[in-house]
Amino acid sequence: MNHERLYETESRLVTRIGKAFLTERVVMHGKDLHHELDHLEWLHLYLFAILGRDPGKNVANMLNCYWVGSSYPDPSIWPNHVAALAGSVRTTPSLGMMAGLSISEASIYGRRPEVRALDFFYRAGKWCEEGGKVEEFVDNEKALGRILFGYGRPLAKTDERIAFTLEKAKEYGFSDGRHLKIAFEVFEHVNSVYGYSMNVAAIHAALAADMGFSCEEYQLLLSPGFVTGMAPCFKDAKARPEGSFFPIRCESIVYHGVGKRNWED
Repeated sequence: MNHERLYETESRLVTRIGKAFLTERVVMHGKDLHHELDHLEWLHLYLFAILGRDPGKNVANMLNCYWVGSSYPDPSIWPNHVAALAGSVRTTPSLGMMAGLSISEASIYGRRPEVRALDFFYRAGKWCEEGGKVEEFVDNEKALGRILFGYGRPLAKTDERIAFTLEKAKEYGFSDGRHLKIAFEVFEHVNSVYGYSMNVAAIHAALAADMGFSCEEYQLLLSPGFVTGMAPCFKDAKARPEGSFFPIRCESIVYHGVGKRNWED
C-alpha cells in the first residue's frame, strides 16, 4: 500500500459498512439497525450485513435450510467432537464453539471444499455458455488432478440432506436454476464413469451459484452454520464427568515412531 494512503487513514476510521453512534443510533449499510432492520430475522440480517443489500426473504429462507439441514447433534462427527471435548475439559462455551468452527474449514471437508464447489459450478457454467459440454469439462478437471467437491461422501453413498434441500428449493422457487441442472448433469456423468455419488455440497453450491453469491460471500454465509449441532454436544459433554468424552488409556495408543530417547542426547 502506498504510504500516502496510510497517512489518510491515520487516526481516522474510513468505512462505508456502518457505524455505532452511541446513545443515538446504529447504522448498517445505510439503514438504522433498530428501526429499519428490526423486522429481519437474525440470519436474514446476517445476509444483509455480508451482502450490503437485502437479497429477499426467499433467499434468506433457502440459506436457513442449509443451516437447519446440517445441524447434526452427534458428538462423534466433526466439528462436534471438538466442541464436546471442550465441554468435557470444562472450557467456556465461546472457546468450545470457536474451536469446533475452526476445524470446519478443512481442506477436504467443510467450508473450503464448499467454496471450491461453487467455483467449479461457475466455471462449468461458463464452459457450457461457450459451447462446451459438461462431460468434457468434468473430464478435463479430472485430467488436471482436481477433486470434484460435492461428489462422493466418506462413510456413506447417499446424502440424506439432498431430498430435504431440493424440497425447500422447490418451495422457495430455486428448483429450476441453470447451475442446479448442471449439478445433476455432472452427477449422471461421474456416477456412470467414476462411480461417484453426490453429496449436499454440490446441491448447496449449485443453488448458491443460481442465487449469485461470490465465493467469499458464500464462505462468510456458511461459516457459522454448524454451531447449532455443536452447542448440544458441548452441553451434554459438560454435564458428564470431567474428561469422560472418549478417554484413551496410554496402553491403547499404537505408536510406530521413534523410540524412547535420552534427553541428553
